[in-house]
Amino acid sequence: MKLTRSPLCLLLLAQLFPAAVSARQSCKSRHFTSLGACCDLCSPGYGVATPCGNANTECEPCTENVTFSSVSSATEPCQPCSRCPEHIPVAEACTPTHNTVCTTQCTPGHYLHAENGSSSQCLPCQVCLQGYGAAALCGPTADTLCQECPEGFYSEEKSYSAPCLPCRPECNESEVMIRACSPLSDRLCMDRELQILKRSQGDFRKDYPKKPPLSESEGSASPNTSSEFVPPLVDHSKNIIPVYCSILAAVVLGLLAYVAFKCWNTCKQKKQLAKARASELGASPEGEKLHSDSGVFLDTHSLQEPHPLSKVQRVEPWLYSSLPPHRQEEVERLLEGPSHSKDWRCLASQLGYEEEAIATFGRGEAPAHTLLSDWSAKEGATLEALCAALAGVERPDVVENLTGPAEASSVV
Repeated sequence: MKLTRSPLCLLLLAQLFPAAVSARQSCKSRHFTSLGACCDLCSPGYGVATPCGNANTECEPCTENVTFSSVSSATEPCQPCSRCPEHIPVAEACTPTHNTVCTTQCTPGHYLHAENGSSSQCLPCQVCLQGYGAAALCGPTADTLCQECPEGFYSEEKSYSAPCLPCRPECNESEVMIRACSPLSDRLCMDRELQILKRSQGDFRKDYPKKPPLSESEGSASPNTSSEFVPPLVDHSKNIIPVYCSILAAVVLGLLAYVAFKCWNTCKQKKQLAKARASELGASPEGEKLHSDSGVFLDTHSLQEPHPLSKVQRVEPWLYSSLPPHRQEEVERLLEGPSHSKDWRCLASQLGYEEEAIATFGRGEAPAHTLLSDWSAKEGATLEALCAALAGVERPDVVENLTGPAEASSVV
């Protein structure tokens, strides 16, 4: 009964509401709001921002070179513009009403290579080396074919399009061959009449007449006797002396400037060390000096016994670089040992190094040595600062190694 009544109901509705049926048939979008109104279409160049539902369709314009819409739709938003593959030029740029159009050929110096089961891609043309020429040029879909230059041909450049060139003919009688033809270079000829070829070494005085030897009678002749005069040779070596003097002066000035800079830098470090030592001795009564009549004094601070490791020990503000090499190697061995979780990485972070620098140190063979060498070159790289950083990462064993009892030293 339901199947027989449904067409009858539709027929009755069409007869009762002819205007409503006609309006639904004339709706181009074929979409309607919840109230039965026909949804509007977004024209090309516009996309759907809010689909048709309780309210009518809301459209938005597509962005140039970013999105596009080439059809009228009540549901499709703006589509993103396509990008041409690498080394394939753009034939038509993307606009709000149509997508990007790419050419079918690659840029110069590339060819389209298609592999089985994969998309085509542009690859760079093969470059023929020196001594090789292009037998087949690089085309839209074919790579360069290189071949070795045969006898009588050469190629002096690297190119994907230059062929082997024929060598020049044999040198004529008025020329001399300087270089023979080879696959790498052309034949080189030079005119025989060039002065550089005519004059041999040691023959630069042949233009002047030589003085004939004197006989015994001519040797006893009067001084007024005339003879051929040989002009003296011009000594050009004197013109080079000022050049050498200028170079020597520049070298001396450079050395003086370098010595002055080293002296200034040394004095600066000594002043900083003296200032730190004065502040250390002023803060600790144990740093007093014991003077004697002979002018010899002892530093009692260096003779004291080490304090317990429960707190950071006070050490002389000496630079870490002045530590003996065997003590430095022992510190590096303790920091690189696998038995302790607080290794050199924790110390580097405590000293202010970034993670990138710490990773760079870790790629070397001796990261602890690299870290301490880099840190000791900085200003203020004293043993006291290093002990404070080691105490911050809970490494009292390394602090004890640095501040252990040393031999008493005396200065006259």
